[in-house]
Formats: sequence, C-alpha cells, structure tokens
Amino acid sequence: MKLLTFLAQHFWWKSYSKTLEEALEVDVEDRAENAVVVFLHAESKDQGDEEHSRVVRHCLKHVKWLANKRELKNVVLHSFTHLGADNAEPAVAANLMAEIGRRLTENGYRVKTTPFGYFCEWELKVFGESLAKVWKEI
Repeated sequence: MKLLTFLAQHFWWKSYSKTLEEALEVDVEDRAENAVVVFLHAESKDQGDEEHSRVVRHCLKHVKWLANKRELKNVVLHSFTHLGADNAEPAVAANLMAEIGRRLTENGYRVKTTPFGYFCEWELKVFGESLAKVWKEI
C-alpha cells in the first residue's frame, strides 16, 4: 500500500464521475476541517490475509501518529490509485479502506470517505510544516 497523507486545514470533495461500473450511483459533496487526509493506493501484494492485516496495522499506526502531531480527530480516506502502477482488485481496495475506517472509528476518530469508484473534484488546504505532507509505502 502506498499512502500520501496531508494535515489539512480544509478538505472539500464532490463526486464527479464514476470510474467503476459496479460502484453505486451517488452524488456526494462533503468537507472536513482540521483533518488527516489519506490518499490510499492498495496494491496487488496487499491481497492475502496476512498482508491485509499487516497493511491495516501499519496504516493505522501511521495515521494515528500523524494525527497526534496536531491532535486531530478527523480523518478522510480517499482511494487514489494514481500513486503507483500495480493496483489491487477494486474489492480488495474497498475492503482495506472500510476496515481502516472502521478501526479508526473504534479508536475515537471521526472518519469520512470519498465515494469509492469515483473521480472527485476537491479542494485541499494544507498546513505549512513539513509533516503536513507525508508519503508512506507500506
């Protein structure tokens, strides 16, 4: 899994166009203030049970570590398959994203997700410090 994470003052998104035929029809517009915004790219190597658990564990650790830098409790998860060329099957990526979101919620975070299987319009305002933009490969 590859992650591009941001400590965001503001993140707004709106569904734009469906990229997966099996995705539900949605028209979504939402926003988050003072949030960790996580662009996730699930890879084919993330597909086994053992790898799934490892990826989820390391992703949670990274997001919580970053959130603690500014004492943030809001998290936005955004599937972003443009961080590499090796993509997991869509169902695998969706399941990973859902489990990461569920586990963060269980740990007291308020989690939002952009619509899976869609391109979105978005606005992102990021804090200035170096840790506000972090790349992570798991």
